[in-house]
Amino acid sequence: MPTIKAPIAGCMRWGKWGADFSFTDYSNVIEACIEAGITSFDHADIYGDYTTEAAFGKVLQSQSSIRTKIQIITKCGIVLPNPQSGIDAIKTYNTTARHIIQSAEQSLLHFGTDYIDVLLIHRPDPLMHPLEIAEAVHTLQQQGKILSFGVSNFLPHQLKMLSKYLKIEYNQIEASILHLHPFVDGTLDACIEHNITPMAWSPLGGGLINDDNHPRYRSIIQVATTIATRFNTGANEILIAWLHKHPSGILPVVGTTKMERLIQAKNAASIQLTDEDWFRLWVAARGEEIA
Repeated sequence: MPTIKAPIAGCMRWGKWGADFSFTDYSNVIEACIEAGITSFDHADIYGDYTTEAAFGKVLQSQSSIRTKIQIITKCGIVLPNPQSGIDAIKTYNTTARHIIQSAEQSLLHFGTDYIDVLLIHRPDPLMHPLEIAEAVHTLQQQGKILSFGVSNFLPHQLKMLSKYLKIEYNQIEASILHLHPFVDGTLDACIEHNITPMAWSPLGGGLINDDNHPRYRSIIQVATTIATRFNTGANEILIAWLHKHPSGILPVVGTTKMERLIQAKNAASIQLTDEDWFRLWVAARGEEIA
């Protein structure tokens, strides 16, 4: 099992869906991440309309030594419309064994590597059959093409079903001080029960944590800033540390194009909040005392 370390650098907005990095931009950010000890990178086959993996991969292929220093996480299972073919005119899910294998092999080509550290099913598919997924994952693992397997956005009952057929090592979910559902709906409990490591996308609320119009913004920032003063750090670091405090071992996926945000998340891993700190933020986010 690869060692996935916090924070994970989320690459969704590095390509056409965001900053539209040049080759030099990709190279500079990847190297800066490695120098800072940030070595896990989160992708999906569809990012940048199926172009971001390949753009990232060009850097790996130009500097072969990089691949041994990093861990690649990627996802499959969402199918975007293909206007040119006239088929698949709407976004769909596809979690058949054939599609999972084809997607993984295409990702390998894009990255210019012979293995993916972690492959995730991007979304729970209403038509998914656990035996199909298990067949694909076992085949890919036996061939050495993926080292670990996980899911993304799966609820507890979906984890339970799929766990009967294969080992799930990760569940990438939305979790933050602004998105508390996983803390109360059983998702993080199920991760602990099944020994699954949760990854958290939008760990700072997708930018909403800096939106003065959000109903809980003022109370959260006030509490986070007060705690931050004690640790001689910033509010963002405290809100990432708040996720680290949870016993499930949450790994934040920080989807940013700015190195300073990734460094903040890296520094947060060393901050040890007290239980009282954690609950002060919980109360600020909920707007009411605990029962």
